Amino acid sequence: MVTDRGLQVLRAIVQDFVDTREPVGSKAIVERHAFGVSAATIRNDMALLEDEELIAAPHTSSGRVPTDKGYRVFVDHLAELRPLSPAQRTAISTFLDGPGDLDDVLVRTVRALTQLTGQVAIVQYPSFARATVSHVELVQLGGGRMLVILVTDTGRVSQRLALVRNEFDDDDLARVRSTVASLLVGKPVREGAQRVEERLAEPDASPTPLSIAATAIVRVVAEELEEFRNDRLVMAGAANLARSESDFRGSIYPLLEAIEEQVTLMKLMSEMVADDHGLAASIGRENEQFGLGEASVVASEYDTTGARARVGVMGPTRMDYPTNFAAVRAVARYLTRMLDDDESAR
Repeated sequence: MVTDRGLQVLRAIVQDFVDTREPVGSKAIVERHAFGVSAATIRNDMALLEDEELIAAPHTSSGRVPTDKGYRVFVDHLAELRPLSPAQRTAISTFLDGPGDLDDVLVRTVRALTQLTGQVAIVQYPSFARATVSHVELVQLGGGRMLVILVTDTGRVSQRLALVRNEFDDDDLARVRSTVASLLVGKPVREGAQRVEERLAEPDASPTPLSIAATAIVRVVAEELEEFRNDRLVMAGAANLARSESDFRGSIYPLLEAIEEQVTLMKLMSEMVADDHGLAASIGRENEQFGLGEASVVASEYDTTGARARVGVMGPTRMDYPTNFAAVRAVARYLTRMLDDDESAR
């Protein structure tokens, strides 16, 4: 059992180690924190924390550093999150304010978050498998090229290029658009994808320029809907890993590989258990099954049209958890508000 003062000592060790990168001794704790007890008393508290495997001595140092278990207890007992400064809040609004489709907003989100935290920033796309296609538009670009635009009720706008060979007048273009829209508009992505597959499986007994164009466009739509059904991440700040390489006992290669492959991080982000406020953390050894045993991930949930996803940061276990929690929560709330306002405006 850890006493209340033991938790305070653990908190002091975590905070000082994050700030200084140096093992923390009892004398430093007495000097930096107002415990009102002697260094000998603090040493006894530290001995108990060490017995609980919450802190450890690196090499022969007289100071102690938090273990992964210690970071977990620290995070679980966070009384409050460090508030963001006005400058930090201004930075969030500066990055995220302004027009743009969902792809652009999420790119700006990770840029803002990596600037705020100095960590690798990660944001999940909302699940579009349950989204509904709300609009289909076709734009002729000349040379037999057709821009196919799909819009969903979650705010996602996608654009794909289809080669249709011919140019069409307004009436024929409207007929092709109507053919494609009849398969998709008002339908969930899953159902639309199935209807498109069925359409592609039908033989074209008497092909015409219009039917050939419709098939080419539907084929492109099928590829795009497959992307809609795939979970995706947007990330920024991978270079920050190199700056904090000394915080990793081993290589940062597993983290770089996870960033490149995405599948591992998508699974990790999806399996993290959130608290009542939508905040979640996965720390050090808790990530060993994902090959990320020296990394921590802190995340918060955001919402768009009922589809929930996560935005977070990844970095070494020696990270500023209170500030990172506050940052991801603030960004998630701002992102939710932005997407809700965008949906209301449509």
